[in-house]
Amino acid sequence: MAIYLRPAAFVDAPFGRDGQVARLAGGLLWFSAYEVIRAEGGRRIAEQLVPVNGIDRFVDALSPAEADMARRTIARITAPRPPVMLGERVLRFDQPQVMGILNITPDSFSDGGKNVDPVAAGVAMGEAGAAIVDVGGESTRPGAQPVWEGDEIARVRPVVAGLAKAGAIVSIDTRKAAVMEASLGQGAHIVNDVSALLWDPLSAPLLAGRDCPVVLMHHQGDPQTMQERPTYGDVLIEVYDWLEARIAAAEAAGIARSRIIVDPGIGFGKSLRHNLALLNGLALFHGLGCPLLLGASRKRMIGALSNEAPVEKRLGGSVALALHGAGLGAQIVRVHDVAETVQALRVWRGMRDEALTPPIP
Repeated sequence: MAIYLRPAAFVDAPFGRDGQVARLAGGLLWFSAYEVIRAEGGRRIAEQLVPVNGIDRFVDALSPAEADMARRTIARITAPRPPVMLGERVLRFDQPQVMGILNITPDSFSDGGKNVDPVAAGVAMGEAGAAIVDVGGESTRPGAQPVWEGDEIARVRPVVAGLAKAGAIVSIDTRKAAVMEASLGQGAHIVNDVSALLWDPLSAPLLAGRDCPVVLMHHQGDPQTMQERPTYGDVLIEVYDWLEARIAAAEAAGIARSRIIVDPGIGFGKSLRHNLALLNGLALFHGLGCPLLLGASRKRMIGALSNEAPVEKRLGGSVALALHGAGLGAQIVRVHDVAETVQALRVWRGMRDEALTPPIP
């Protein structure tokens, strides 16, 4: 039997609640209870809400193995996610950051072929408030075909170089070690791999010798088949366990846990109900102890919930999901509509700042 803990019962502020609340990952959110989930065979068999001021007593009553697991998870949930130095730039995780999506592809589901001057488009994202620009040269939309690594490198290399020269924090969105190596050589700072280092066996050894953050994203199947009847017993538990196993594999390959960012992979081998379950349970993933990235911008689920709205009319749903992620502690939201998301998060941040300001006597 396995024990999982999900931060729950969030409160506006910690004032007057000493010992009754805990801070989530050193960020702007405080919570007053843990949802304790017991699972067997990858399925939940029991759930219980335990107040923060009662969690120590609860853990002490567990078996030694369960208690050790619970204490390790609690420590990961509450531990601050330290900032990372990326050249002359610093990426902080004590508040939600925006990652702008820059597709250098003719066939991406949302903006394929629309970036006439991709470097200028990426610079504009930074000016609009994106902390990271995520450059991709291969579409991984459902049904997409693989791109030869030489073509992918030719697409992304000048864009990565131009953005790095302009002072942007650049992430390279790729599954291929050769593309990672070429992009890091041009100044990319982060590797964002939708395959979690499973697609190319050379990726993990390459990154073990580098000092860059790495995004590990959950997926089921590959882009050609991932939306053909995706199946889970309990999607929240299965995705958590899968990501935990991928973190362990990355560590075994020589990639420090402090360099790993996790992404539950909304839309990558999931039905609408799977996606909604992951979004509702998103705070569970803080138990992995890594910064959490949420990428739900313009995804098909938004259309499914809004009269089949086409991709270009999913702004409202995209911003709603970004704010939902911020409200559950996601440290990075990956979006197409940077200016609108940044504005929404600034309003959200203003409300959090006021809530965390001691009341005037």
